[in-house]
Amino acid sequence: MGNKNEVAVFGGGCFWCTEAVFQELRGVVSVVPGYTGGTVPDPTYDAVCTGETGHAEATRVEYDPAQITYRDLLTVFFASHDPTTLNRQGNDIGTQYRSAIFYSTPEQKTEAEKFIAELTASDPGGRPIVTEVVPLGEFYEAEDYHRQYFKNHPDAGYCRIIIEPKVEKLQKQFANLLKEKSK
Repeated sequence: MGNKNEVAVFGGGCFWCTEAVFQELRGVVSVVPGYTGGTVPDPTYDAVCTGETGHAEATRVEYDPAQITYRDLLTVFFASHDPTTLNRQGNDIGTQYRSAIFYSTPEQKTEAEKFIAELTASDPGGRPIVTEVVPLGEFYEAEDYHRQYFKNHPDAGYCRIIIEPKVEKLQKQFANLLKEKSK
């Protein structure tokens, strides 16, 4: 039986940030920003930004489980955003920026719930984790100009102030999970 890629979908605030972080990881085949969790078919960025479609900005991560585990992806996900703020990440406010794990298998649901329970137990006096663990519905890919945003706009203010520090933190904290750089 050959290797079969799996898919994980995370909402951790702005999808430009989560895309940039997950692209750095070994075993990650593709990362696509998009929208899920809402009620309006074929939503646009402008519609999602109103907060009225119910969608979250999310990132679809296709990965090879022989190279990186779902638990590793959860670890990076929780380390790269604040899972204790409801409908907010930094200055990005609204339900579209909620912390969410959109599971596609019962195993992902179980692993995500177990991980959250472990995080909560590790800091019993800390703020509660508000990350939703919900079934993955339809995932709508974001418009092309959102793809590879950090890579294509490294000098943009948002990228330098918000995304770059997240990527640098990932590179330091999770060096063992990074793709090898070609020399």
